[in-house]
Amino acid sequence: MNTGRLIGIILIVIGFGIAVLAGFWLAVQVGDDEIEVGGAVLGAVLAFVVIAPLVGFGIYLYVKGGQEVEEESVMAKQRQLLDIVKSRGQVTVEDMAIEMQADLPQVKNMVHQLVGLQVFSGYINWDDGILYSSDASKLRDLQNCRKCGAPIELVGKGVVACKFCGTEYFLS
Repeated sequence: MNTGRLIGIILIVIGFGIAVLAGFWLAVQVGDDEIEVGGAVLGAVLAFVVIAPLVGFGIYLYVKGGQEVEEESVMAKQRQLLDIVKSRGQVTVEDMAIEMQADLPQVKNMVHQLVGLQVFSGYINWDDGILYSSDASKLRDLQNCRKCGAPIELVGKGVVACKFCGTEYFLS
C-alpha cells in the first residue's frame, strides 16, 4: 500500500471517529438537558464543517493512491518486458505473454508504449510472433526489410514497417 492510500484511510477514520464522538457528546448533552435541540443542530453543523473536509480529502487521497498503484504496475510490466527482450535479444510474443501473465494484445500494447516512450528499439513480425531487440543506429539506416527484402516505410512516430510482410521496426 502506498503512502497516499494510507494517509487517505487515516483521514477517513479520523473523520468518522470525530463524527461518532461528536454525535455521542451531542446526544448526551441533549439527554441531560444541558443544551437544547437548536444548539445540538448547530453543534452537528459545526462538526460537519470539520468532518467533511477530512473525509473528502481522505477519499481523494485513497482514490489517487489507487491510480498511482495502477500506474506503477503498468510501468513495472513495461520494465519487465524491456528487460526480457534486451537480455535475450529475441523472444517470441507467446513466451513473453506467458512469462508476464498477459494476453497478446496487452503485450503488443506494451511494445507500442515503449516505442512511444522512445526506450525500445527493435523489430517484430507479428505473423511470426518474434520480438527482436536491436541497436537503433542499425535500424535508422535500414532501407529494406530484414525478413523479405522489400522497401520499408514510415508508418508512425518511431515506427517503420514493411507493407509486404508486416514486419514493424521500432526506432528510439
